[in-house]
Amino acid sequence: MQKRHTDPLRYLNEQILSTQKHIVPFIESSKPITAGMQVLEIGCGEGGNLKPFLDLGCICTGVDFSTPKIEKGKAYFSTHPNAANINLISDDIYKIKEFQAKFDLIIVRDVIEHIHDQDKFLGLMKTLMTANGVAFFAFPPWQNPFGGHQQICENKILSALPYYHLLPVPLYKAILKLFGEKDGKIGSLLEIKETGISLERFEKLVAKNGYKQLQRTLYFINPNYEIKFGLKPRVLSGVFAIPYLRNFMTTCGYYLITIQ
Repeated sequence: MQKRHTDPLRYLNEQILSTQKHIVPFIESSKPITAGMQVLEIGCGEGGNLKPFLDLGCICTGVDFSTPKIEKGKAYFSTHPNAANINLISDDIYKIKEFQAKFDLIIVRDVIEHIHDQDKFLGLMKTLMTANGVAFFAFPPWQNPFGGHQQICENKILSALPYYHLLPVPLYKAILKLFGEKDGKIGSLLEIKETGISLERFEKLVAKNGYKQLQRTLYFINPNYEIKFGLKPRVLSGVFAIPYLRNFMTTCGYYLITIQ
């Protein structure tokens, strides 16, 4: 496991910098971000992805299962000049009966690959968006070298080993046990194996639920790696961009979608 996974403040700062440098410009190439815009992040954690939007004068709402993360986020934003414009909620997005407003922008970053009923989730999002609203997604396709999120393993070898998450469940589970991973961690990794999503499946669900793609960029080197590891982002190209094969080489897909 990398140190960044156990240091919430470092992880939050990485999110802020990466969102500010890469995600905001990606969104703004299709939809200008203006003061007063209603922004929702689903699976917000401590809210790092929301800070650049809050800085721009947006009205921000974040929802996450984790109460400890939400509480840390509230403490972090309590001294922000626009603190009155951010609301962090610890809850299940499906259980929130009503928000104060519909949203001009919904952010789903590194979350869709953890959701069990992705079809239902995309259907729910339509009820939360304004008529001209957009949704930003960023996620690693399941088949990429670390699509199983095995970098969270305690064992140093397993945390750096690519592609073995694609093995059949019994063999994958046996390897995790053999290298000493705890039952809780194994359960989390097996759940990710169950919910992992390919680029093709995501795009089919987008079309099925009545959205259209405004933008798509597939990265060979994830823009977030610039903050984490000092690596320059690189877009997937050539033979590696062929459908289905591209899942094995894409470390992150950026999508901007809207209701048709």
